[in-house]
Amino acid sequence: MTDIAQIVRGCAAKAKQAAPVLAAASDEAVDAAIGEMAARLSSARAHVLTANAEDVAAAEAAGMSGGLLDRLRITGERLDDMAEQLRLLASVPHPEPSRVVGVLDGGFELVELRKPVGVIGANYEARPNVTIDVASQLVKSRNAGVLRTGSAALRSAQALLSRVVAPALSDVGIDEDVVQLVPSPDREAAGALVELPDLIPLVIVRGSGETTRELDRRAAQHGVRTLAHADGGGVLYYDAKADPAFAEDLITRSLDRLGVCNRLNLLLVHKDVYDQALPGIQDALATVGVSASLPPHSHPVGYEWALDGEREATVTIAVVDDLAHAARVANEDTSGLAAGIVTTDAAAAEAFFAAYTGTGVFWNAPTRLLDGFKLLGVPETGINLDRVPGPRGPVTFTDLVLRQYAVRPARAV
Repeated sequence: MTDIAQIVRGCAAKAKQAAPVLAAASDEAVDAAIGEMAARLSSARAHVLTANAEDVAAAEAAGMSGGLLDRLRITGERLDDMAEQLRLLASVPHPEPSRVVGVLDGGFELVELRKPVGVIGANYEARPNVTIDVASQLVKSRNAGVLRTGSAALRSAQALLSRVVAPALSDVGIDEDVVQLVPSPDREAAGALVELPDLIPLVIVRGSGETTRELDRRAAQHGVRTLAHADGGGVLYYDAKADPAFAEDLITRSLDRLGVCNRLNLLLVHKDVYDQALPGIQDALATVGVSASLPPHSHPVGYEWALDGEREATVTIAVVDDLAHAARVANEDTSGLAAGIVTTDAAAAEAFFAAYTGTGVFWNAPTRLLDGFKLLGVPETGINLDRVPGPRGPVTFTDLVLRQYAVRPARAV
């Protein structure tokens, strides 16, 4: 076993040993810990911002793209937003740990129980806010965790864990070892994280591209389940009955940040309005510093520009024959993250909703809304795109449980 693998296994062993303390904690203690994290984001503000500034400076010197730098940077305003999200999470009621499903023959009662997974891993790159998002969701769901981030955000993540998460847990009597951060930025640590089924049976894999897909494959080979988010890119279908001014405004609102997965990536325009709509579309893109990749394309139509450091300020524009063609392209040629339709025709919107099979579908609204906090009012651990039963879309603390059936003698009423 390599030194890196030993480090990851050591973190996992500590988390597993501490997990029962968290599993047994009261709702009040769990929510108090999360509330204390929010308070410590303020008291540790200077330390966190200094650590993040060092990460950003190093990334700039290494030539990181603007979109990725935006993901990496923590501003005072973003720190305030993180704290507010934590306060809201602390106020969300806990799901009932059990519910009666029904009565079986023989006088038995069937009960469904919700239990923590135990230890959950999380791999993410240059997004330090994810350290807080995932740690708080794990605590709320009473799961221990092992977090791993890359070199770009490691200083920030270490500051957030040591100055915010760990002391907040300790203050309410929960063993701070329940949340571990792998101290090494070595990429080998990501692989080791998905190869420990005896310690970490489930890993949240955040990021985009082939690296994430490879981790998903490695996890499957070792019997580890993943909630993986490898690819993104929002799609917008510009219908023949779209209001041009509204559509152009929607386009700009869909591009407020370029380095995120749910931004506008592919714009599909009905052939009957393409020629007259294109100048306004290009003007709208220009207002936010984005250029169009027009047909014929030298790249796949669903190419995700947010992953391209040199050309992230780009949107692909393609012509489609009709609504059914647009839905087919969105279903077959993109990641299946999110797609929207801009139209004044309610029947067309309903038809698009029925035809698109991806994770999120929108009518006259930006795909940027596909986010745990914006949709569900709580931070997410990631967005799961699997087309199989199980949590899909923004994954929150309510999804991070195991279901167990219990059969017992029926209780007298």
